[in-house]
Amino acid sequence: MAPVPAACRGPGRARLMRDYCDHGGMADIPVVPDNGGRLSRQEISDAVGDLGWRYVLGALQTSVRVPSLRRAVEVAACVTEAAGGDADGSLWMDVRADRLVMTLQSLDAAMVTPGEVELARAVSGAVRELGLRLDPEVAGAGPRSVQLVEIAIDAIDIPRVRPFWKAVMGYADEAGASGPEDPLVDPLRHGPAIWFQQMDAPRPQRNRIHFDISVPHDEAPHRIRAALEAGGVLLSDEHAPSFWVLADAEGNEACVTTWQGRD
Repeated sequence: MAPVPAACRGPGRARLMRDYCDHGGMADIPVVPDNGGRLSRQEISDAVGDLGWRYVLGALQTSVRVPSLRRAVEVAACVTEAAGGDADGSLWMDVRADRLVMTLQSLDAAMVTPGEVELARAVSGAVRELGLRLDPEVAGAGPRSVQLVEIAIDAIDIPRVRPFWKAVMGYADEAGASGPEDPLVDPLRHGPAIWFQQMDAPRPQRNRIHFDISVPHDEAPHRIRAALEAGGVLLSDEHAPSFWVLADAEGNEACVTTWQGRD
C-alpha cells in the first residue's frame, strides 16, 4: 500500500474536524438529533447532503474523483486515518483508477446511525484537506450517480424459495434479519441484495423478477427521464417519490426508488 499522505499523519479525527469547521465547511450543517440511536431518513439526508453524501437504501454514499489508482489508494488511507477505529464496522470503499466510492452503514445494525453521520463529517474533512471534494455525481455530473441495486423476486411461498436463492448466490442473512422471509445480502458486498415480494396467486404473464434501482432523491427525475427517452414506459407513479414503476418496450419492469416518502 502507498504510504499515508503527510496531510493524514498525526492530526487524527479531532483536528480534522476542528480545521474543517474553522474553514466554514460544516458550520451550517444540521446537528444530528439524539433519538436513541435511530434517525429518520429526513434527518439523515439533511445532516449529510451538504457534505457531498447521499442517503441511498439505508446507507450513505459518495465518490471522490482521482487521477490515478495510486492517488485513490492514498485518499483511501487518509480517509481510514480520519475515521479511526470506527471505520472497521461502518465504512467500505471501492478503489478505482478514476474514483474512490465510499459507503457508510453500520454493519451490525444494517442501517445508518448517528455514528455513521459523524464518520461522514470526519471523512469530508479529511478529503477537503487533500484539496479534493466529495461528489455523489447526480444529474449527469459523472458516468452515473451513486446508487445501490436490489433484485426483487415474486414468490407465493417465500420460506420455500428463499433457501435456494441463498445457496445458489452464496448469500447470507442481513444483520438482524434472519427470518424465513427476510432479504439476503452478498457477504462481500459486491452483488445486489435480494428481497422477496409476496404473491397471492400466480401471474404467468408478468415477469417474476425485477430490479430496484435506489438512487439519490435528486437523481431520480434525471434517471426516470433517461429511461423514458430510451424507450421505457412509466407504469405507475402512485407511490412517488418513494418509487416509480417503469418497463422496457417488452414489459420487463424496474423500479427507481428513493428514501423519500418512507418515514
